[in-house]
Amino acid sequence: MTSAPDRTLRLAIVGAGPAGVYTADLLTKAERDFELSIDLFDRYPAPYGLIRYGVAPDHPRIKGIVKALHKVMDRGDIRFLGDVDFGTDLTLEDLRRHYDAVVFSTGAIRDADLDIPGIGLEGSFGAADFVSWYDGHPDVDREWPLTAREVAVIGNGNVALDVARMLSKHADDLLVTEIPENVYAGLKASPVTDVHVFGRRGPAQVKFTPLELRELAHSKDVDIVLYPEDFEFDAASEEAAASNNQVKTMVGTLTNWLVEEQDTGASRRLHLHFLQQPVEVLGEDGAVTGLRMERMELDGTGNVKGTGEYTDYPVQAVYRAVGYHGSPVPGLAFDERRGVIPNDAGRVLDEDGTPVPGVYTSGWIKRGPVGLIGHTKGDALETIGCLLEDQPELWTAEVPDEQSILDLLTERGVQYTTWEGWLKLDAHELSLGAAATETGPVERERVKVVAREEMVGISRAQ
Repeated sequence: MTSAPDRTLRLAIVGAGPAGVYTADLLTKAERDFELSIDLFDRYPAPYGLIRYGVAPDHPRIKGIVKALHKVMDRGDIRFLGDVDFGTDLTLEDLRRHYDAVVFSTGAIRDADLDIPGIGLEGSFGAADFVSWYDGHPDVDREWPLTAREVAVIGNGNVALDVARMLSKHADDLLVTEIPENVYAGLKASPVTDVHVFGRRGPAQVKFTPLELRELAHSKDVDIVLYPEDFEFDAASEEAAASNNQVKTMVGTLTNWLVEEQDTGASRRLHLHFLQQPVEVLGEDGAVTGLRMERMELDGTGNVKGTGEYTDYPVQAVYRAVGYHGSPVPGLAFDERRGVIPNDAGRVLDEDGTPVPGVYTSGWIKRGPVGLIGHTKGDALETIGCLLEDQPELWTAEVPDEQSILDLLTERGVQYTTWEGWLKLDAHELSLGAAATETGPVERERVKVVAREEMVGISRAQ
């Protein structure tokens, strides 16, 4: 390994979601004594990763986050190269030849496993797959089997509430969002009447946020149903509610809903269950017919233990929202149990636990799918701190010229997209929204383009 030359340092970041953009942004603003050139790669033709393909379209914070990320990328000092699949279009060796350092910010998009009998039955789904469908992910089937009248969602985090809200909300109320046309059509035809959300612990231990909880109340013609027997509080719960404003707010909101009139005659009901643990997905002829849950009780510490009491809920579909899991990155070691790239404060480690020179990681693929999007900034600061500390000892790229990587992609027939291309696609989606507004019942800011080929074609149009 030779010292990095006295020239512009070339950095590749793989993953253009919040983690990748924040890492690039913070590094450009960091105190340093060298020039910097950053290329931000993504496997999708459009930027923003989780924000575009992992958050419900009616989420109130999306626009603010997108504006912040857009502002960073629109400055012009970070180059975006989309529709480039690491491991297929480019390898780690390619990046080593063209860059002095690489940061992997590839996120976590797989559903975590739930190891109970019947989880593989027809009608049993991972929440992440459903999120990808309703967010118009370019690599998933455009049809979704929305045939169940009664649905169970397992989990008590923000994704569980997003999924439950999307399943129970009337499709017409989603027209003001950017949902694709096929998603609107699918949800419009859904016969659903009841969505049950199950959490393993009590109301004081939920993992969602007050903002997510309040969003449930904004769904028209949807009753929120709670059950008095689920409102059990042990000493740890009482302490949490007294000392943590967020817990206090959520417990207060849920308790108020409990005592309010719940049956307004709405055509759909969203049931919130607590202290319930999934035991088995029940089925007949290979398809879901129910979900068996065990009643839990708090043990005084905020944790729970089983009671041996079981209830079978008649449902025809089950969605598990028990967490995301990272995917292996070609050429790097991988911790399959945690779903992360092994690392020490962002320095990537090999199979033996030795740092891999010049290779770093940030975001969920670094620390696991925990925390809100804002936590990614602090995580990125730790990683770039290590990179800056290591800078004098980084390898020297053989072909550092900025044009060289574009030439390589062109040679390999990669139809890469750029930031300028995203601006074209962005404008096109906004124009689709304007056209839909003229002919439809509500104002639509945007209609999302779904097909990868169409996205690339619009982005690369001359």
